[in-house]
Parts: sequence; C-alpha cells; structure tokens
Amino acid sequence: MGNPLHPRIAGPGSRGQPEMTKQIIKTDKAPQAIGTYSQAVRVGETLYLSGQIPLVPETMELVEGDIQAQIRRVFDNLQAVAIAAGGSMADLVKLNVFLTDLTNFSLVNEVMAEYLTEPYPARAAIGVSALPKGAAVEMDAVMVLGVP
Repeated sequence: MGNPLHPRIAGPGSRGQPEMTKQIIKTDKAPQAIGTYSQAVRVGETLYLSGQIPLVPETMELVEGDIQAQIRRVFDNLQAVAIAAGGSMADLVKLNVFLTDLTNFSLVNEVMAEYLTEPYPARAAIGVSALPKGAAVEMDAVMVLGVP
C-alpha cells in the first residue's frame, strides 16, 4: 500500500485525474545543491524553486560586494533555475525573501525592479537571525509555467 508519510501526488484512478510526477530541475548556471534538496521541482505546470543564497555557481562562494550585489546574485540564481525549467522571472507567482537585516528590504525592492515587472508576484519578507554560509539574503519562489 505504500508509506502514508510519503503519499503519491495523485495516482491512477484518483478522482479520475492523471498521475502527476515530479520532475527535478538542475542547471550548472545556478549553485549546486549543498544538501539533500533539488534546485527546483516541477509538478505539472507548477515549479517550486529552492532557496537561493548569493553563491557564485562557478566557485560556490558568496559573491563579493555589498548587500545589493548579494541580492542581484540571488535573483541571477533564481533566474537561471527558472530558465532551466523553461520559464522566466515573469512566471513567478510567489517570492519569499529572508533577510538577516530587514532595513535592507528597500534595497530588495530596488533590485527586484530590475528583474520583474508588473504584475508582480505575491511576496513575503521575513527577518532571520542567520542564513547559510553567512549570507545576508536568501529567496525561494513558486512559478506557474504556461500561463499567459
């Protein structure tokens, strides 16, 4: 019967819906996963992008520079994963921003305007005490592909 803690998304005959499978998205244009997770997972037309910190993909080190450089690198990383999945930043429907200093939120807005145009995705900003590798910012996102 299977493990109830790990149910299938939908099985054949489940309310007449087709089985939906998970597709793992991976690209060398974004930092490689540094743990037990995928860069992104696609289920149907929905793509779940894992949190990105400002790592340079080629070196796996934090980008040099100020907080704006870190924010740009995070958006570059998210964009690379979105493109690898066949989408773009315009397909974002939800963005979560994690900052170790919420006074930098206005800088997130400034840089975000370089990557996104209206209609903007829904968004949350959360202050955290620390992020992996000493990063000042991390973001994850949800995208829906194929929506005009």
